[in-house]
Amino acid sequence: IIEAYGADTARLFMLSDSPPERDLDWTEAGIDGAYRYLHRLWRLVVTALPDLPEPKSSVPASFGEAATQLRRHIHQTISLVTGDLDRFHFNKAVAHIRELSNALGDFKTKDPGDGWALREGLETVALLIGPLMPHLAEELWNELGHKALLADAAWPGADPTLLVEDQVTLAVQINGKLRGTILLAKDAPASVAEAAGLALPAVISQLAGKAPRKVIVVPNRIVNVVA
Repeated sequence: IIEAYGADTARLFMLSDSPPERDLDWTEAGIDGAYRYLHRLWRLVVTALPDLPEPKSSVPASFGEAATQLRRHIHQTISLVTGDLDRFHFNKAVAHIRELSNALGDFKTKDPGDGWALREGLETVALLIGPLMPHLAEELWNELGHKALLADAAWPGADPTLLVEDQVTLAVQINGKLRGTILLAKDAPASVAEAAGLALPAVISQLAGKAPRKVIVVPNRIVNVVA
């Protein structure tokens, strides 16, 4: 396997397939999937390079909404992966890194500060995979413009201010049946949640012009419309 796919592929497959206390089932599909993911990480970094500022550039004074959400995801991932590795939950760490890399792949640089946030995310992925896929991590770190070894870099720390969610998703129900969801600021007033819930097309259609008998709002969780 190492001769055909490389040591990092073997490491990724073993660490992501199951918890360390369970037996590992070797499968060709699993190895191939790990190999493809390594190549996807490489392409992710190389493709993004033209949009990135220089390493160690100053933090922008402000970020747009998309970059702020991405940075929140980055720092939540740092916190999660740090805890996963401390508890030897390697498969969970890999899953969280994959989720972050997917978010980075979907991110489009449009506003000032977007490139900085994207670089922060890519560097974070390189640092987080360091203990798991050290060869690829060093290559990515070098591609990102760093002259020193990643092995000598400090482990990333999560910014506590970015670990707090400022938006929540509320389920909207009619007579106890789910009809949709709404995204609101955390701890939004009940009146705001009620108005947003009643404005959902599915709710408007179900009510058919009639006023609801009652609207029950559970803060940060549910808007239940009683028709």
